[in-house]
Amino acid sequence: MIEERISWDEYFLSFAQLAATRSTCLRRKVGAVIVKDKHIISTGYNGAPKGIRHCSEVGCIREAEKVPSGQRHELCRGLHAEQNAIIQAALYGAQTDGGIIYCTNQPCVICAKMIINAGIRSVVFSEGYTDSLAQEMLTEANIKLIKFDRK
Repeated sequence: MIEERISWDEYFLSFAQLAATRSTCLRRKVGAVIVKDKHIISTGYNGAPKGIRHCSEVGCIREAEKVPSGQRHELCRGLHAEQNAIIQAALYGAQTDGGIIYCTNQPCVICAKMIINAGIRSVVFSEGYTDSLAQEMLTEANIKLIKFDRK
């Protein structure tokens, strides 16, 4: 008897969800995994840069300033999961060109621009995030934006 295996998308999204558990963000825990040729080349989660105190230690600037979700991304101590995954790939010499990024949440416009310039060809995500400019730019760059729904 052959047991049915999970799909590649579900497999890699589970790693993105695991990465999100390392997040120190007080508002939303996000994880990302960059995959090339069915191999993980980089992971990331949202949190402060190396050596900087995390929001979980000092509080959330965005909460204090009452910044709505999806606005004023510069008012934050942390990097996004997608940004950290791309930076980690660069830091360790892993090529992202032609890869797929798996994210727990749909990328914002800042991350979309980085994904485009990193040469990533597809974005697979599990939860939406309202950012129409990010969607427009990814579409214009011919990057597939795929919402994964578990069955």
